[in-house]
Amino acid sequence: MLSARNEHIRLGEADFDYIVFGKGPKNLVLLPGVGDGFQTAKGLAVPFSLLLGKLGKRYRVYVFSRRNRLPEGFSTERMAQDLALVMDAIGLRHADVIGVSQGGMIAQQLAIRSPQKVDRLVLTVTAARPNPIMVETLSLWLDWAERGEYLRILSDNAKRSYTGKYLKKQLRLLPLLGAFRRPKDFTRFRILCESCLMHDVFAQLDRIVCPTLIVGGEKDGVLGADASRELGAGISGSKLYVYEAYGHGLYEQANDFYDRVLLWLDGADEGRF
Repeated sequence: MLSARNEHIRLGEADFDYIVFGKGPKNLVLLPGVGDGFQTAKGLAVPFSLLLGKLGKRYRVYVFSRRNRLPEGFSTERMAQDLALVMDAIGLRHADVIGVSQGGMIAQQLAIRSPQKVDRLVLTVTAARPNPIMVETLSLWLDWAERGEYLRILSDNAKRSYTGKYLKKQLRLLPLLGAFRRPKDFTRFRILCESCLMHDVFAQLDRIVCPTLIVGGEKDGVLGADASRELGAGISGSKLYVYEAYGHGLYEQANDFYDRVLLWLDGADEGRF
């Protein structure tokens, strides 16, 4: 289980859950998406270490959740400020960073505002600013969250994220997830979704100067593949790879995703991208 640990830290009035696993010589920060609104990293050290064992063999991996009590209007910029403070507090001066979906938005803010903390950056199925597909998706989810329609959110997310047999498998599991993991409150999820709609660093992408890999999915129904292409065009020297057959959940569905990312993080065979 690669020395997996569940951790908690309080900084002033804010407290955070995060997990640590892996025995590698370098540090890697992993930032998940708005699913953090339904389930934080609390207590998930062992499952994450088993799921992401490839990362743990090469890195000391840190998976950070947002602060536990999110104020109204909390932005991705403030989430990145939180992240920088937590990294400082635990002695994590710098790391490679993988941001997925909204986690990629926070990673962008971190690379812009605290560039010394990011060695190499991987932006996965994320965007620099809202686009029509994202606005449509999140508006639906916010409406359903207001009405407590958890299973409907999960079903729509699956259809927008997965393809083929993998999608069918996920849809079969939804009734079980809906029964056992339904949140008591949707406030946290709502605030995270709203922060995505406020996120806009398009005009500041030239401030991301670290080596950056952008990974998108042509069949991404949450924010569209063009969001990844826009990031690629805006971040000088970045590498862009778009999976033709996968969508927003490509980091779960594509068998070669972590191998591809690790290859790039090592600085090897960059021409492959």
